[in-house]
Amino acid sequence: MSTATKNQAATDGSLKIVQDATCTFCGCVCDDIDLSVKDNHIVEAKRACVLGKSWFFNHYVDQRPSCLISGRPASIEEGIERAAKILAGAKYPIIYGLSDTTCEAQRIAVGIGDWIGGNVDTTTSVCHGPSGMAFQGVGEVTCSLGEIANRGDLIIFWGSNPAESHPRHFTKYSLMPKGMFLPNGRKDRTCVLVDVRKTKSAKAADIFLQIKPRKDFEALWILRALAQNLSLDPAEVEDETGVPLSAWQDLMGRMKQAKFGVLLFGMGLTMTRGKHLNSEALLALVRDMNAYTRFVAKPMRGHGNVTGADNVVSWQTGYPFGVNMSRGYPRFNPGEYTTADTLARREADAAMIIASDPMSNFSQAARERLLAIPYISLDPKETPTTRGATVAFTTATYGINTAGTVYRMDDVPIPLRPAFDSPHPSDFEILSGIERRVKALKAAVRL
Repeated sequence: MSTATKNQAATDGSLKIVQDATCTFCGCVCDDIDLSVKDNHIVEAKRACVLGKSWFFNHYVDQRPSCLISGRPASIEEGIERAAKILAGAKYPIIYGLSDTTCEAQRIAVGIGDWIGGNVDTTTSVCHGPSGMAFQGVGEVTCSLGEIANRGDLIIFWGSNPAESHPRHFTKYSLMPKGMFLPNGRKDRTCVLVDVRKTKSAKAADIFLQIKPRKDFEALWILRALAQNLSLDPAEVEDETGVPLSAWQDLMGRMKQAKFGVLLFGMGLTMTRGKHLNSEALLALVRDMNAYTRFVAKPMRGHGNVTGADNVVSWQTGYPFGVNMSRGYPRFNPGEYTTADTLARREADAAMIIASDPMSNFSQAARERLLAIPYISLDPKETPTTRGATVAFTTATYGINTAGTVYRMDDVPIPLRPAFDSPHPSDFEILSGIERRVKALKAAVRL
């Protein structure tokens, strides 16, 4: 019996069971959740973690109108028309967000950016953007999470706290599962945590190395030197990193002896001093290790479809974020074309914010500029960003109300099975309408 048939057969009165639903809260994108839905409200989420349960149980359909223009209710058609005119008439429009919507909607958003000759940027620019830059400079030795579960006998978390940020990562992918080549599960694995403080994840690790803040780059190059059997000064190593040379030597010995090593890194590495140079050092270390054994690296991505955003923007432009289309071809330059910077420098004169809330986390200068220009927002919930928008669309929540495709943190595409319908349109529907009108307006100008 197919899953769809099971879902229909599991309906008992007003109770509906959605099997193998996908949680889009974090980058793990767990697709084995069984949801119980009653009266358009999720009452049970089997196998979901604490974050997933909060995502599902606290979901509600926003009662705001589907479209507001300058704070007043309007039809969706009027909103699309106003949004298209704002974007088509701007000299330096920007599109930002995308990490909490489907790949189908992301594709349309990039197309709009091309038509209007604007900037396309994702939330990657304020989280794992340095990793994206490093991938382009160094490359990536990678694998799927399934390979980690089945093969990974040495798991190293660097600058990441999965116990709190990705609760099911330990149990489903990295530490606990019994794999094809690791029949004893956790007993067959060694876990190492490298961080500047002792987080809750340290309790799950066999080895915890607490390095000095902002010394990730130095620590990674020490490991690169040890991989080449170079001699290092013990006093200098400990003074630089706060960790004895003997501990680094022990770690390198374990890395060389591992059958399948995995280095999983988070924003504790990418957003500290060094940024993309830290990521480059880590990726280069993993590349070096493949002279001795099989070793891979993966970033611990946060948003549910931020990996999909990187993939979609890369497919269509060649670059993962911070892409400028003003010359008719894509250009990539973080710091110049990233949204936080174009707003702070007061360059952008219009914006479309999709499934994100920059008014809650951007700098004061960027927030002030965003409020000073006309902008469009698409979001399922009311946020500080939607409240200041010229045109605000209330949209359906991806994964709960709408189908589509998202990408897990290991670049594996996952289909969505919605739990119930929403009275609001999806991001894909709104963006498709805006794209059609932008095309028409741009064609009229050329004539």
